[in-house]
Amino acid sequence: MPDNRPHLSGNRKLGGDGEPEVFVADEQTIPVDLARWSDLARAVLHEEGIRGNTELSLLFVDETSMTELNLEFMGAIGPTDVLAFPIDAEADLGSMPVPTSLGPDRSPIDLDDIPMLLGDVVICPAIAIKQAPSHAGTVDDEIALLVVHGILHVLGHDHAVTEEKVIMRAREVELLELLHWKATTPPAFRQEHPEE
Repeated sequence: MPDNRPHLSGNRKLGGDGEPEVFVADEQTIPVDLARWSDLARAVLHEEGIRGNTELSLLFVDETSMTELNLEFMGAIGPTDVLAFPIDAEADLGSMPVPTSLGPDRSPIDLDDIPMLLGDVVICPAIAIKQAPSHAGTVDDEIALLVVHGILHVLGHDHAVTEEKVIMRAREVELLELLHWKATTPPAFRQEHPEE
């Protein structure tokens, strides 16, 4: 089956003046601390060198929605814990049609006002709850891991081959220690994932 997953190429995206924004939506019924996960997402973007007027969406969905997304975009049957949808290329504004007349009410386009869209991270809390005991340990740690994991995918990391998996996993642990565990990795997490 061909790999239809989006891949980010090139350097980190930088928007114009401004700060990265994370838009969060909760489209399911399990209580989720949206402000907390939004803060974590913003901190991950900062640690990954994302600066300026950029946007990321963080969506929490139910199992049915995640199952549909997983089938449509990954060709996989059943729900998954997290999906990432990077927006690959910066808009090629040089090829946009230019109006022949700006008219009396139009001013020139200020490219710094247009945010860079990084992409979407979609998380299924129901799956996080089911896999937490055998994966990250707690539901809290599992959701934190999924937020970090999804953002790293949006920014171009992958784990399709062992070499990439080792690099991505090491960065996940670094970010979780710095931003979630505050420099202490829970022993259960290290024991469950020594090779990742």
